[in-house]
Amino acid sequence: MAIPVGSKAPDFTLKSKTPADLEVKLSNNFGKKNTVLLFFPLAFTGVCTAEMCDITSGLGAYSSLNADVIGISVDSPFAQAAWAQKEKIGITLASDLNKTVTQAYDVLFPMLAGIGDTSARAAFVIDKQGVVQYSEKTATPKELPSFDAIKATLAKLQ
Repeated sequence: MAIPVGSKAPDFTLKSKTPADLEVKLSNNFGKKNTVLLFFPLAFTGVCTAEMCDITSGLGAYSSLNADVIGISVDSPFAQAAWAQKEKIGITLASDLNKTVTQAYDVLFPMLAGIGDTSARAAFVIDKQGVVQYSEKTATPKELPSFDAIKATLAKLQ
């Protein structure tokens, strides 16, 4: 079960190479904008690629709702950067290689396809005060979160 609505969102600092070398810190958005966290299992996989490409093409909708979108997976920042370049993914991707953030949000998916633990597919909307306003962990990694519900939650936070 993912952390519930109303919880204080666990802060984190993760490495990213997309769009450039940077550290992604959730609390940098506090007081400024809402944040959509999208946990996904692995770069270079079909469903994850479709999800991140769809989000990239609709990024303006999230910006207009005063939201920053961050994708998080257990891939290295180097793998994420290569994937983002190959697929033209334009959102910030953050590496949770040690799975600490995945565990903090309670979205660890054990032994995906027999290769090891990854992030489950999950989505969170975190408001400017750092409180979780939307929480969804899909039943399987093949299912996408409800982006309509995410956008509806963001619209209420305007």
